[in-house]
Amino acid sequence: MGETIQKIQKLRLECETEIPIQLQQATSALTSFRNLLDFIKLQSEQTFQNQEKLGQLKTRSRELEDELVKALAVKTDKEAKRMDLNDSVLAAKARIEELKRIVQIKTAKEEEYGAIISRQSMAIEAQEEKVKKNTDHKESTEDAISWYNKVLGFRIEGGRGVKFIFNNINTEHPHEEYSFIVRHEDNTYTLLDCHPFVEDTKELVQELNRANGLFKFVRIMREKFQAAVSIGYPDQATSVHPESATVSISAPASSVSANGRESRNEQNQLPGQPGALEIRNKKVKRVGVEK
Repeated sequence: MGETIQKIQKLRLECETEIPIQLQQATSALTSFRNLLDFIKLQSEQTFQNQEKLGQLKTRSRELEDELVKALAVKTDKEAKRMDLNDSVLAAKARIEELKRIVQIKTAKEEEYGAIISRQSMAIEAQEEKVKKNTDHKESTEDAISWYNKVLGFRIEGGRGVKFIFNNINTEHPHEEYSFIVRHEDNTYTLLDCHPFVEDTKELVQELNRANGLFKFVRIMREKFQAAVSIGYPDQATSVHPESATVSISAPASSVSANGRESRNEQNQLPGQPGALEIRNKKVKRVGVEK
């Protein structure tokens, strides 16, 4: 494109240089022609005897006229070329402006895409940070659960219902187990077995079916076992029949399935009963554990 423009400019300069020369020649020829006519006129007035010379002058005059026509034709042709060159230059300038506009549009789009990519990168970094925090929290929670099971001796077994088992209740016999079995079926909780027997289980099951507070129920049952040990209840197993512990009130959506399985998230919620946990800086601390 730059080479083409240089050629066009060069031709334009040549045309601008040639045109004045041709104009000067044409003017000079025209002046000569007029002078010649004047001279012929004077000669014709002076004498009619120079007919031959007059004929020669006429011939010369015709030749000059032909040259003038040719010069005018050349001038016209060069003028047409000059106009074509001007049109080409204008078209080239318009094309350059169009290309500049396209470059500006593409630059704006690149900046826009760059901003979008930057925002997406920030969002991804934030999400990665969130995932990292969740992972750290999960590890801390798992450490807390492990400590909870070890210190408070709490575990869960599946079967006909969900069996909640505690030890570390009796300080004299820390390995002695205390347990109860809860079944959830048809939106109703049923206490199937309790070892050893504790009082007010019927009312507790009614409250469980009303409020669906399974983990509160587990905490209270552990407190009941602790109270039974403190007042010296005999170590005896008492089976609680479904008829005596079943309430007809439909429980809200339960977190324990009918086959006795419990999700990991539900176990995570158990802290909050006596012997709660504080999880700070990924370290698990025991706070006020009751025995």
